[in-house]
Amino acid sequence: MNLNKAIIVGNCVEAPEVRTTPSGQQVCTLRVATNRTWTGQNQERQKSTEFHSVVLWGKLAEIASRYLQKGNLVLIEGRLQTRSWEDKTGAKRFRTEIVAEAMQLGPRPSGQEAPQQEDRGARQESPTAKAASHEEEIPIIEEEEDIDVKDIPF
Repeated sequence: MNLNKAIIVGNCVEAPEVRTTPSGQQVCTLRVATNRTWTGQNQERQKSTEFHSVVLWGKLAEIASRYLQKGNLVLIEGRLQTRSWEDKTGAKRFRTEIVAEAMQLGPRPSGQEAPQQEDRGARQESPTAKAASHEEEIPIIEEEEDIDVKDIPF
């Protein structure tokens, strides 16, 4: 039995970068930092940070580019994939990335506005519905479509 699964919870290092493939599919890349703390042999707390490259496709790419900003907390679940290419000097380069299959957005920092909902309509809401709508529901989005390697723009 084989398993290729990665789950990280960390902060976005920079704003996501979104592109569209020649076939029209959206792809988003972002970097996520995760921290690890431990107590060393001399009883001093130590800390290290790992930086992860994440690739999101389709609807996940659209949501990430719309809602994520530098510093936002995000949970990414996906698989590890290593790709290789030759750089301008002819040297072989490698990059291991997490190809996201699911994403969960973390809580929004205080003072950060949510993007405006399209077509909210002019409906009347009860006071309890208004209060409930102010609490953010964080969706879990799973990607189910297959990615064709020919569609990767890099």
